[in-house]
Amino acid sequence: MSARREYDYLFKLVIIGDSGVGKSCLLIRFADDSFTESYITTIGVDFRFRTLALEENSVKLQIWDTAGQERFRTITTAYYRGADGVMIVFDKTKRESFEHIDEWMEEVNRHANENAIKMLVGNKSDMEAAVSSQEADDKAKKFGIPYIETSAKNAYQVDLAFMTMARELMKGRKEGGAPAISRSSAPKLNLTTEKKNSKINQNCC
Repeated sequence: MSARREYDYLFKLVIIGDSGVGKSCLLIRFADDSFTESYITTIGVDFRFRTLALEENSVKLQIWDTAGQERFRTITTAYYRGADGVMIVFDKTKRESFEHIDEWMEEVNRHANENAIKMLVGNKSDMEAAVSSQEADDKAKKFGIPYIETSAKNAYQVDLAFMTMARELMKGRKEGGAPAISRSSAPKLNLTTEKKNSKINQNCC
């Protein structure tokens, strides 16, 4: 007798974006519910699992954290293959990371499955922003994808971002494909975020 699977759905999710935007911190917050001020820059790729209970289904996410440095780009592009979903992350306190979103989207369109579900994530929302929420939402509208703001440090909307992605991945699989996530099915943008006095690690990758 074969062993019963521990999940109903398995999805591969890739997190991309510039170095230092908080990709690793988001992954650790979601997978382990922890945050640390100390960090080690991701070399190549790292990945973790988390299984969610959604709509009476068990959904297992295999989440790949990719290095944002240019010298690792040829390594990390290989991990787009087979990805069901892609999170493009930028740092709301660093405008340069926001300005690179178009380049990241070009890379996704070049290497990922055309049906991969995409989401734009503005991290470090607990700090003074260099990019407004409206501007970021307009950027997401340009690509027809949802936008959500997070803070890995205080866990603000981190679970919501991954849960929204998981629900849309499961929906696509049930319908026999993986249609692009619609903005209407995404959580509404909350323009007010909780402010903290303590500073988040600016370089968390």
